[in-house]
Amino acid sequence: MTILRVATYNIHKGVQGLGPTRRLEIHNLGHAVEQLDADIICLQEVRKLNRSEQKYFTHWPDLPQADYLAPEGFEAVYQTNAVTRHGEHGNALLSRWPVVWHKHEDMSDHRFEQRGLLHVHVEAHGVPIHVIVVHLGLIPASRARQVQQLAAYIARDVPPDAPLIVAGDFNDWGSQMRHALNRIHMYAFDKPGVRTYPSRLPLAQLDYVYARGMKPVGLEVPRGRIWWRMSDHLPLLAEFDI
Repeated sequence: MTILRVATYNIHKGVQGLGPTRRLEIHNLGHAVEQLDADIICLQEVRKLNRSEQKYFTHWPDLPQADYLAPEGFEAVYQTNAVTRHGEHGNALLSRWPVVWHKHEDMSDHRFEQRGLLHVHVEAHGVPIHVIVVHLGLIPASRARQVQQLAAYIARDVPPDAPLIVAGDFNDWGSQMRHALNRIHMYAFDKPGVRTYPSRLPLAQLDYVYARGMKPVGLEVPRGRIWWRMSDHLPLLAEFDI
């Protein structure tokens, strides 16, 4: 059995809290990402830059957050979803395995939420694997349209026989997205009691790792004070036999 470990984590832009009480967590997140010991780490709400926060926090990293969080020997891929007054943020993928190529597609459904998908082709254990990182919208109708767009993208840009992972923050408090992804033959490991949001007292699983062409064999969510202090989401770690 050849195991591929895939994590997904919404890092809340590396900052927790609001106003003058907010704290910089990006340094702790760097240690946390290493502790996950995943082969592929899919990240959402990753800042490329933010001029306001850079001025506010003395120890703001010089590197963009994706590069800063990449463990030694990993390759970092980042694409901007949202451009704001002070900077940019989006999705990222950190890979232990070689990245062959990557691309991005805008998934914004309306002008109040800028969203996108990041598509990365990696070679893991000599196997070509496609990984798509998503962060879907807050409005149910938007999410439904975004999953339709995702399905069309997969049909167009991913070979039908290629192993595929779709991971990220689906913002779905029910099962609408699960059913929609099952219809395009994408399946997540079904384990009762898995919750990722909110991190302090998790009530729902908003974060998923779906796969096609590989067998899900495990799923876990790290728990404890060190994890809920770093982001409003907990990370999700899935294992697949490829």
